[in-house]
Amino acid sequence: MTRILVVGASGLVGGQVIAKALADDRITRVVAPTRRPLTAHAKLDNLLVDFDRLPADADWWAVDGVICALGTTRATAGSDDAFRTVDYDYPLAVARLAHRHGATRFALNSSLGADAASRLLYPRTKGEIEAAIRTIGFASLTIVRPGLIGGDRAEFRLGERIATVVLGALGPVLPRRYRISPADRIADALIEAAVAGGPGDHLIEAELLAAG
Repeated sequence: MTRILVVGASGLVGGQVIAKALADDRITRVVAPTRRPLTAHAKLDNLLVDFDRLPADADWWAVDGVICALGTTRATAGSDDAFRTVDYDYPLAVARLAHRHGATRFALNSSLGADAASRLLYPRTKGEIEAAIRTIGFASLTIVRPGLIGGDRAEFRLGERIATVVLGALGPVLPRRYRISPADRIADALIEAAVAGGPGDHLIEAELLAAG
């Protein structure tokens, strides 16, 4: 039986992870630190935290697996530095603390095109956080790289909405790598990795998550 920690639980992918994890009989407890409260559930420990001041010695860090679905956009964050804080600093802090408390499996939701050598902020930051977490020493590390994520966000993103319509229409003729990655498929991959990920590093690319 497994205890998992989920960060980014209030987002599109994170919300799918929470719903599926709570229904998964293999998982005994779901620990979800958030800024705002989630809907209560008997299997859910929802801690309200400030990600800039995470409690390093809290008992709830003691889990078997971790799912990181933290992420934003430059436009939503408001600056390059604010974006990097959410997509690099927070995931790295969570990974280090969970590993220190004994977590052996880590699943990271990254992005298609993640590349630490990129000149562009988004793929560069995703590539850098992948590389940083690889150095921590998890017995099992799974990195999931979806394309454009499909699903209904609480937050409206105009560019993403337009891209979703275009890619949805072109989906049948696009290579699988560039099709929409449904949020529920991403959540399935992350949960499987956190619960039963095998030893070593694993990479799940967008073509394995594609719709259609």
